[in-house]
Amino acid sequence: MQQNSKATFGSDVSRRAAAHDIRDILIVDDHPLMCEALSVTLSHAFGLRRVRMAASVAAAQASIRTGGIPDAVVLDLNLPDVSGAEGVMTLRNVIGDVPLTVISSEFECGMVAALLASGVQGYILKSLARSRMIDAFERMWAGEVVTPDAYDPDEIGNAAEVAGLARDFGSLTPQQLNILRLICQGRPNKLISYELSIAEATVKTHIAAIMSKVNASNRTQVALLASRARMFVR
Repeated sequence: MQQNSKATFGSDVSRRAAAHDIRDILIVDDHPLMCEALSVTLSHAFGLRRVRMAASVAAAQASIRTGGIPDAVVLDLNLPDVSGAEGVMTLRNVIGDVPLTVISSEFECGMVAALLASGVQGYILKSLARSRMIDAFERMWAGEVVTPDAYDPDEIGNAAEVAGLARDFGSLTPQQLNILRLICQGRPNKLISYELSIAEATVKTHIAAIMSKVNASNRTQVALLASRARMFVR
């Protein structure tokens, strides 16, 4: 028992040292009270130098453009301008390998699997007790992948498929993500062209590239696969 305790203590010291390398974080959540609570909790626990807050992915991108890439990002799952895995993929195109944590009041094994494949460092429930939340961030910022206690990939019959689809959709460019969202909303090519201010021929080229990347034969199949990958959830 003493040896296990000593080994754990050494691991904890190393973990805390790694977590305290995080000095500048960006919280993306449209609930001001949640943002404030997270800011106070994480600042106190980790001695953060700066905490930025944004109410949407667009605002987060603007913050990164003006203030630089943070050391870590905390992202709500459902925001005014994005929902589901789209937000993760959009920010991944900007922040690279920076640790990105999803925090949400919702839990669904398929969604967690898709987000892990999309490159999140962990998935935290907003209902988590303060001490456990701090511990989860400490572990994630030290390089661990953290999921809710109830997460069991074996409960997902198509877990491997969901993860593979998420990785495929993660290879889309920002413009292809925009077009994918509009495809899933049922927009025809002409309307996509108008809304994005690009030529209809360009839209067709992007759609062909999307179908190739996710191994789909038509727009309907693309939308179905996007649903399985939890790309857009409302």
